[in-house]
Amino acid sequence: MKPLLEQLLAGGPVITDGAWGTQIQNLGLEAGDCPDSWNLHNPEAVERVARSYVDAGSRIILTNTFGASRVMLERHDLFRKAAAINRAGAEISRKAAGKKAYVFGSIGPSGKMIFTGEIGEQDLLDAYREQAQALAEGGAHGLVIETMSELDEAVIALKAARETGLPVVVSMVYDSGKEFDRTMMGTTPAAAAAALEQEGADVIGANCGMGVEFFLPVCKGLRAATKLPVWIKPNAGLPEMEDGKVVYHTDPAKFVDHAGRILSAGAQFIGGCCGTSPDFIRELSRVHGQKTAK
Repeated sequence: MKPLLEQLLAGGPVITDGAWGTQIQNLGLEAGDCPDSWNLHNPEAVERVARSYVDAGSRIILTNTFGASRVMLERHDLFRKAAAINRAGAEISRKAAGKKAYVFGSIGPSGKMIFTGEIGEQDLLDAYREQAQALAEGGAHGLVIETMSELDEAVIALKAARETGLPVVVSMVYDSGKEFDRTMMGTTPAAAAAALEQEGADVIGANCGMGVEFFLPVCKGLRAATKLPVWIKPNAGLPEMEDGKVVYHTDPAKFVDHAGRILSAGAQFIGGCCGTSPDFIRELSRVHGQKTAK
């Protein structure tokens, strides 16, 4: 295990952060706009989101770079600025974290499938290599490959991320099958854990897709399949549409109650995904956070 991970885990469960997209939307991001571009033209707002999680008790915060691979940025004609956007994202989170938290760079899916031939493996590797290197240059302490549905894509992103020498988390989405414990491609937690551990991941995880109440069996499946640390970031329940807006009805107390069971099942990093906020992290930190500060 890499020294940073050993240090983080020495005192018990590590509280990560919550959702970023909705927090940036609350600060004025318009529907259809590119949130990652705010790293360049509205860094103060991005730092405000990052700092809110640090103040809530996160010991790891991510970066505003989930959709900042050149492949995703092509949708906004920003692919030429991919390196700059990622570098700035890491710098902003590092500034907000100070000495209170660590920064793990967020690397999300490309939005294209290898399985269907939408994108080639080399193009994907080059895109993730550019993103990972820029995040490292910006000062990220680690990298999080998250919200992955296609295992082959996750492995390619992992290969690129490992070139930085930083600790790498790989987190899949399990939202399919009768028990909602399969990825969209039918991969089980056990199969993903085995493949990702073999490819050199430092931490294995699950995030997004389903509400926190569905994550216990997924966590158990990961824990039974690997000795690596387990990273879990569930949604705040399932989204519902009300008056044209997406809402989540799981409150922080209920979320934290489920999180306690997930921690008991073997998760070592715990945070939130869609629908969560600094209030969720504050309650997580109060109930399950490490008693000794960094």
